[in-house]
Amino acid sequence: MSLDSNCSKELMKFTQGMQVEVLTDEDGLKGAWFAATIIEPSGEDKYLIEYKTLTNDDDTEFLREDIRACNIRPCPPEIIVVDGFKVMDEVDAYYNEGWWVGVIAKVLINCNYVVNFIEYDEKITFNQADLRPHQDWLNGKWVVPSDV
Repeated sequence: MSLDSNCSKELMKFTQGMQVEVLTDEDGLKGAWFAATIIEPSGEDKYLIEYKTLTNDDDTEFLREDIRACNIRPCPPEIIVVDGFKVMDEVDAYYNEGWWVGVIAKVLINCNYVVNFIEYDEKITFNQADLRPHQDWLNGKWVVPSDV
């Protein structure tokens, strides 16, 4: 997903201190959503945010960036997964400090799953604790892709 393709929809207004997720175009991190806090508006349809997990080059403080509003979304609501995931379920996997979209490729024992990241042609094993059902932020609402 290119960042600009995400920018055509109606923009949400964010308030100082709001917990959000941010899509970045940083090399090696494209396509992942990262937890952040809104610090303040920083121009027309832009906000200064502070990441919760990404730090500056010398790891002394959390990274701050000006981000376009269309690349910011509220944190998704928690969906409790009681029976685990099935093959072909679309999930977000917590990896490299962010949430990446993938598909369950294989169910293993002890609540472990092989997740296929199609865009990167890579498969990685995750515990269920590091997965969440994938949701999309569409027209100001959270929707599960099967509901679209």
